[in-house]
Amino acid sequence: MKELKLEKVVKYVEENIGIFHQKRIDRLNGLKLKTVLRKKNPYLFKAKYLLTSEKIIRSLTDAFISSNEETIFGDWLEGLAIFINYEVYNGRKSGITGIDLEFDKDNTRYIVTIKSGPNWGNSSQQKKMISDFITAKRSLRTSNSGLHIVAINGCCYGRDNKPDKGEYFKYCGQRFWEFISDNSELYTEIIEPLGHKAKEKNHEFNLLYAKTINKFTKSFVNEFCDDNGEINWKKLVQFNSGK
Repeated sequence: MKELKLEKVVKYVEENIGIFHQKRIDRLNGLKLKTVLRKKNPYLFKAKYLLTSEKIIRSLTDAFISSNEETIFGDWLEGLAIFINYEVYNGRKSGITGIDLEFDKDNTRYIVTIKSGPNWGNSSQQKKMISDFITAKRSLRTSNSGLHIVAINGCCYGRDNKPDKGEYFKYCGQRFWEFISDNSELYTEIIEPLGHKAKEKNHEFNLLYAKTINKFTKSFVNEFCDDNGEINWKKLVQFNSGK
């Protein structure tokens, strides 16, 4: 085990955080109005009494951005966690299906699946994770039958004060970052460098967001509004749900 040097973490974040910002810009830039219209519930818009095209467009676009950013940033945090673990325990990206990180500590092989937060997935997805853990243990023991293996579901934020889940342990927030780094304060120390050039990058994103809202609103009015400006709900539902 090596002591984690925070300056290396800061350098990694500063060199790589641009990837997150660029991906969110690229995803928004490639978004098509009809794609998101087909994925959202038109009945919900009516039930919420959304009467203007812009409100519907903002609701659609904001929902897309929120879901998309969570996925992109979750993937980015996974990369950060693997980098940090490599610096301390020489951990590595796992080649086993469903496993993100492998490392050895105190005569134990840890296999880790990394998620953004604690409230992820439904029951079938969590059963799939357990199945992946069981398969991974079996695979690793084919070459070393005496290997002691512990499975971990690591969550980058949040809390779970009952980490022992039987088949695996669930470490969230401070507990997870300390587990992979042996640094109990890392979970707060990484927050500052994450803001590297955030103002400039978000300014670029906000300009694109405004253009997207204007462009989509114009297209929506042309396609789904009557000449008097009223939303044609029948036409919208037919587009979304018709055979």
